[in-house]
Amino acid sequence: MHQLTYGDIKSATDRIAGRVRPVALAPVGPGVTRTTRQGPPDDRAGEPCEVWLALEFMQHTGSFKARGAQNFVRAHREAGTLPEAGVTIASGGNAGLACAWAAQQQGVRATVFLPTTAPAVKVARLRGYGAEVRLVGTEYAEALAACEEFTAATGALASHAYDHPLIAAGAGTLLEEIHQRIPGLDTVVVAVGGGGLFAGVATAARHHGIRTVAVEPENCRALNAALEAGHPVDVTVDSIASDSLGARRTSAMALHAAQQDGVRSVLVPDTEIVGARQALWDQRRIAAEHGAATALAALTAPDRADRNGPGQNVSDPGLSDRGPADRPATAGYGYRPSAGERVCVVVCGANTDVTTLVAAPGN
Repeated sequence: MHQLTYGDIKSATDRIAGRVRPVALAPVGPGVTRTTRQGPPDDRAGEPCEVWLALEFMQHTGSFKARGAQNFVRAHREAGTLPEAGVTIASGGNAGLACAWAAQQQGVRATVFLPTTAPAVKVARLRGYGAEVRLVGTEYAEALAACEEFTAATGALASHAYDHPLIAAGAGTLLEEIHQRIPGLDTVVVAVGGGGLFAGVATAARHHGIRTVAVEPENCRALNAALEAGHPVDVTVDSIASDSLGARRTSAMALHAAQQDGVRSVLVPDTEIVGARQALWDQRRIAAEHGAATALAALTAPDRADRNGPGQNVSDPGLSDRGPADRPATAGYGYRPSAGERVCVVVCGANTDVTTLVAAPGN
């Protein structure tokens, strides 16, 4: 397993400079989240913290995935390892779109495999980026098998949605931009699916002394379960955010990043994800994916007892000083910043059905 390093992030930053859109940042007004209380008997209102939104959904193709895909293709071009058959991937989601876009940018062929059940709009977008789309089988596993056969037969370069160091390093360039733009940043909050974005962001954040809060739906928790088990395990995927965060198993690379100091794993229920997504629309007209709203849900969700026992606070201001040996395997529900803490929440994608927002009650 390749253990991602800060050097990988720096190389990716240099490699894709000027080829991706710089992240837009927006401050969040007071009242969005409460800070942690001083103790269980303390009912005083928390002091304000400073919260920013990283609007990465404005990136090319509508998600952070463009960073990793651009880094992947350019790194292979620099190394002279781009085959004539081009690149290939089995994905109809954000990863497939990003792969097709990056290949088009570099004048490289892209072949994307999807099940026949893929929505026509996704197929049209992929073809709009110049990709050859092949529809195989009725399930993703069949499309993946066809992609693997294609790779073996043609020598095409296989990309991955998240489990590749070049993909994760490209994603980590986002934190480099955030760090430069928000002096004194204490914490970055990011949603986790397979772990590519998390691994890259956490690796860069640790270098800068920034805490990373990894947020997953409570019924879609591949990273959280891996932390409990000490190794990647298969989990049940049952969440409204499973279309983008629905990895059954996290990568070993992401688990390694999560086991380092300065990382906290938290869970949120689907009801809070739906509420956070709707709030982004109602208050800012941001049409975020459920997966992207998952990160914000960690700050907006009401207090719930920690899964390790009742009465524990879900925030741990001293986490950055603790090593993996003394960190609880399951850190709890939601995240409460400390008073005065400077926090950035990554809103990582917006490839979603806007009608589910505008049709909501009150709109």
